[in-house]
Amino acid sequence: MSHPHPELAPPPPLADGGLRVTPLGGLGEIGRNMTVFEYGGRLLIVDCGVLFPEEEQPGIDLILPDFTSIRDRLDDIEGIVLTHGHEDHIGGVPYLLREKPDIPLIGSKLTLALIEAKLQEHRIRPYTLEVAEGNRERIGPFDCEFVAVNHSIPDALAVAIRTPAGMVVHTGDFKMDQLPLDNRLTDLHAFARLSEEGIDLLLSDSTNAEVPGFTPHERDISGVLRQVFAGAGKRIIVASFASHVHRIQQILDAAHEYGRRVAFVGRSMVRNMGIARDLGYLKVPPGLVVDVRTLDDLPDHEVVLVCTGSQGEPMAALSRMANRDHQIRIVEGDTVILASSLIPGNENAVYRVINGLTRWGANVVHKGNAKVHVSGHASAGELLYFYNICRPRNLMPVHGEWRHLRANAELGALTGVPHDRIVIAEDGVTVDLVEGKAKISGKVQAGYVYVDGLSVGDVGEPALKDRKILGDEGIISVFVVVDSTTGKVTAGPHVQARGSGIDDSAFGAVMPKITQALEKTAQEGIADSHQMQQLIRRTLGKWVSDTYRRRPMILPVVVEV
Repeated sequence: MSHPHPELAPPPPLADGGLRVTPLGGLGEIGRNMTVFEYGGRLLIVDCGVLFPEEEQPGIDLILPDFTSIRDRLDDIEGIVLTHGHEDHIGGVPYLLREKPDIPLIGSKLTLALIEAKLQEHRIRPYTLEVAEGNRERIGPFDCEFVAVNHSIPDALAVAIRTPAGMVVHTGDFKMDQLPLDNRLTDLHAFARLSEEGIDLLLSDSTNAEVPGFTPHERDISGVLRQVFAGAGKRIIVASFASHVHRIQQILDAAHEYGRRVAFVGRSMVRNMGIARDLGYLKVPPGLVVDVRTLDDLPDHEVVLVCTGSQGEPMAALSRMANRDHQIRIVEGDTVILASSLIPGNENAVYRVINGLTRWGANVVHKGNAKVHVSGHASAGELLYFYNICRPRNLMPVHGEWRHLRANAELGALTGVPHDRIVIAEDGVTVDLVEGKAKISGKVQAGYVYVDGLSVGDVGEPALKDRKILGDEGIISVFVVVDSTTGKVTAGPHVQARGSGIDDSAFGAVMPKITQALEKTAQEGIADSHQMQQLIRRTLGKWVSDTYRRRPMILPVVVEV
């Protein structure tokens, strides 16, 4: 198995007749999925998603793929193929289209409807090409065939990309549910037909590669939901992804069966479920869904609220309910259902929300104590079955953390893919398919691009480090006035601390040391304000560390008069 090395150089020019695959996100992480295919000087992008921040990224709203390697080649992009409508696959599209709004978007009906609604908020009207399973479209030099796969959102597609360099199949996110709610099966017949033609490189979803056996059926949840609904005496509040149409359908069915009305809470939930209903993907019995403002007129045992926040997102509706910062107040006897999995890295945030809800008397039902979620990704048994159908000549695991990529690679090897034709890459690593063999050729820039409010890419790692220091240790500011000629202290030092846990009065012990150090500097003829600031920072920092074992941020201000 080939894998990247940290010393990889930028890739050489692509060999004539070769195909280059460059993942800019989604490898070594769950989210930010984006892959660039290059042939004959033209580019095709598959997905452009976002990653949601973790605790060590305070203040960040979203994390985007790094467009640096393609920014000078935007005119070479033939289109963006979107495999399905989840945020980790479409959320980055508005930010790429800001740089070139006329890049065509190719996807299924629901996927395009979801991204078009999102783009309206960015005031972008995209060029779109709607496709469905079985369609075959030529997009520049890329001959793309679309294959039905089932996932936790309707209308998901895999894509087979044919070029003279060979055929590449990108699965997108998929599983092989044999009893899907919408009766839309993963098209194994189509994959077998592609296998007969010859799949030169398979990019395969790795998320559940460590999970043995087969992923349970989505419809297995229905019985558990009915039990929860039958035993709930007051309101039921369900938290789910705003695009999980299948899960919401089951909630609607249970609510209808038990005589409850449903209200959607949260802008993205209202928007997405409205789109799914209008397009016929969500079947809503007449009168079942009501406006959230009418709920006060209904008794608690007739109410179901569907909201976002299943991952503990701090600004989502469920987190705000847990913190008593939402118009909907959790009361004793309410039932809360977290109908989703835990995305790695979100565990602490989710359990914090569960504890907050429980504190106010809610009965919280989640994956840890009831079967209220099944994954949308193929487990190891399905992947083995899939590889035996596809018989790829080369395999490149995608969509997963390192442990998932490794596990997926091992599954491929078990089914007969030669070890030297299994490529484990990471974001930015280029993989070239030349003369039927895939191998790593170099590495391009593919770091995190942070969205912080209206700024995109302005916040970097140094700023995040400062934010963590401020959050963990606080800040101490020091104000000193010095004579511009002699360098002697004429006023101060004045010290103020915020968030450090140190009372301002305690700094009386260190002020003489700061004054003494500055006077010694003045005697040596040093009057540079920057050097004086550094001296104050060192003197005060050493005292705080020795006295309190803390390392707050220190901001010295030297004013010369």
